[in-house]
Amino acid sequence: MNWKFLVMSSVFAGTTVTLGRLNNRFLRNGLTCQNFLARAFVTHLPVSQNIVRRQRHSINTRLFSTTNSTSSTRTDADRLEKQKQKAAKAAAAKERRRKFIGLAKAVDRGQFATTYQPGGPTGDMFEAKSGLPPRKDDFIVLGIESSCDDTGAAVVRSDGVILGEALASQSHIHEEWGGVVPGLAKTAHEEALDRVIQTALDEAGTTLHDVDAIGVTVGPGLEICLRVGAQRACELAQEYNKPFVGIHHLEAHIMMARLENRELEWPFLSLLVSGGHCQILSCHGVGNYSILGGTLDDSLGECFDKTARLLGLPVGGGGGPAVEALAKEGDPTAIPLTIPLLKRKDCDFSYAGLKTNVRRAAEQLAMERGVESALELSRQDKANIAASFQNIAIVHLEQRLERAMTLVEKQDKAIRTLALVGGVAANQELRSRLNVLCEARGWTMVVPPPRLCTDQGAMAAWAAIERLKLGSSDDPSNQEVYARYPFSMA
Repeated sequence: MNWKFLVMSSVFAGTTVTLGRLNNRFLRNGLTCQNFLARAFVTHLPVSQNIVRRQRHSINTRLFSTTNSTSSTRTDADRLEKQKQKAAKAAAAKERRRKFIGLAKAVDRGQFATTYQPGGPTGDMFEAKSGLPPRKDDFIVLGIESSCDDTGAAVVRSDGVILGEALASQSHIHEEWGGVVPGLAKTAHEEALDRVIQTALDEAGTTLHDVDAIGVTVGPGLEICLRVGAQRACELAQEYNKPFVGIHHLEAHIMMARLENRELEWPFLSLLVSGGHCQILSCHGVGNYSILGGTLDDSLGECFDKTARLLGLPVGGGGGPAVEALAKEGDPTAIPLTIPLLKRKDCDFSYAGLKTNVRRAAEQLAMERGVESALELSRQDKANIAASFQNIAIVHLEQRLERAMTLVEKQDKAIRTLALVGGVAANQELRSRLNVLCEARGWTMVVPPPRLCTDQGAMAAWAAIERLKLGSSDDPSNQEVYARYPFSMA
């Protein structure tokens, strides 16, 4: 028998191996001790177990080292590849952001995956995906609103009459936090929604069996809050087999001008000022809007809220009303503030700089008065700050709006009406000054009553009525909600 295939029983690796197999294993791992073992077999010399143990230990050490080295090299390569991919994504995101620097937010320029386009690409291809009310001109709709911090429901008739409504405020919940806490708002919506819906139905003297359709806000807004109202509305629409409409929150604000002023016809100009948005829009029909100007950073409502917190005012019900009330006691020229974007000749807004300007002015005044912060200023000093801020904030609006009106006057002679909408439209100083501006230019201004400027159920119900009259409804079985939901500019 050839010596190369003699069997050596040993403790090597705990198995019985042949020299040929050992030799192959040695060669695969780049070892050189096979020569020693081969010589031992040729001379038929006994190989002691100690020698075998030492060889086994040496081989195992080399195998472990080689395996670890290979694994380490592979891990380093994978890590490097992941770092390259991460860097590439970051660079791409930075490039996308760079393209939109200096441009108004919440305006579709192709960067949004989903936009609001109920009429399709042409704007007039409406589809009744879940049917329509049985009567075209005499029907009632249940509207549900939960986009932020108030739970609203209303039953509205197709002629604009609000038959019943209910609103659960969360101001007492968010007061101590100085602003809306999304998680707390979501829980409050869940606890209040069914009760609010039932109250609105009871006030209207009707039931879910008798309403002809259901509308609910699906965006934009706080996603976890939107989902509470949208899920319940979808469930009810399917359970009671009702036509369903997913409402665009900003369009609903715009539509409120038409609810209170039924003679308001398309097209018209709209200034939408709220806690999250600030836009000037040319409105041509349901889902058909052109944005002439928008905020580059903060909205007017957000700036009001932050000024209220700076002065230590209650913000549970919104900072706007608190600042407006205090401003009535102050001098609007007492604190020098800079009007934003004076050198920029377009219709966009910016309130981030004004917010910082107010804070620095308040800190300077506190230093002059010998107090530690703006919170310790006298009521009169705070009133002067509030009045000065509100004055400059409105001046900025007036300047951008006048530029937009001039642009519209040149391009569309049919538009001579301004609709002032959104939560901040409840501000009496703003309403008064913009009305003066419109009258001076020969324009008509329409604005909902203060209680219909803020978020409530009637806005969702009326916006649904406007769409249903055009033969438009959505599918409740697959309706999504959208934190960002810009109007389509296609």
